[in-house]
Amino acid sequence: MAITKVGLVQMSCSSDLESNLLKAEAGIKDAASKGAQIVCLQELFTSLYFCDVEDYENFKLAEPIPGKSTDRMTSLAKSLGVVIIASLFEKRAQGIYHNTTAVIDADGSYLGKYRKMHIPDDPAYFEKFYFTPGDLGYKVFKTKFATIGILICWDQWYPEAARLTALAGAEILFYPTAIGWATSQGEETNTEQYNAWQTIQRSHAIANGVHVVSVNRVGLEQHGAMKFWGGSFVSNPFGTLLAKASHDNEEVIVVDIDLEKTDQYRTHWPFMRDRRIDSYDDIVKRYID
Repeated sequence: MAITKVGLVQMSCSSDLESNLLKAEAGIKDAASKGAQIVCLQELFTSLYFCDVEDYENFKLAEPIPGKSTDRMTSLAKSLGVVIIASLFEKRAQGIYHNTTAVIDADGSYLGKYRKMHIPDDPAYFEKFYFTPGDLGYKVFKTKFATIGILICWDQWYPEAARLTALAGAEILFYPTAIGWATSQGEETNTEQYNAWQTIQRSHAIANGVHVVSVNRVGLEQHGAMKFWGGSFVSNPFGTLLAKASHDNEEVIVVDIDLEKTDQYRTHWPFMRDRRIDSYDDIVKRYID
């Protein structure tokens, strides 16, 4: 079997950037000690989720990629022999910022980055204020242990993004995430929202015959409007949950992924074979009138 061990680091964040980096590094080391070969951190792990307000001061949190944080991750990846997936606030140029994930291979080499394509604008998620939509397309990265695809948070809701990344050869889809419940809403709404979030990603696993790894943050952050719901999970290529974190606690989880399951499920449930690619031209339209 082609087993790859995947680590998920689910954590809370504070306003102390160095403390967040140290916590993330400790989580990566913990995952590596448990045998993880690929470790994924949550979305924008170096800071609080600053997009809950529109504040120009927050642009000071951005950094070049590669840059200071990726330098630390490359050093750590090399020392531990693990792949690291690190979601960061990228300053590309004056006035141009992206929500970006860097991928570091197990030998410490920087493999490249993915820029978030779908940018939300909702109460307490004012990402359009900060981020330019990604322009690198849907990317895969050939790491030592697997060929992986990266998508970020709001990308989770779009089957087109998962499909195109899988078609490019991704064996595992990773989703660094920062999503939570409005503190003003009730438990019934909370349950419905989390279930929808998990279900859509498990559907991507089924439709594309690949494993899906989703890593979220936990905790109530500075402005109190949002409680991040954790619930990080791993799905196999037929939507079965292999692991799920709690909604409240910081956790490091390591899961065995059998990459040969993709061939098994795609053979027995041949969704990829039966795609009618001659009939999909209208998918590039905003709406069919």
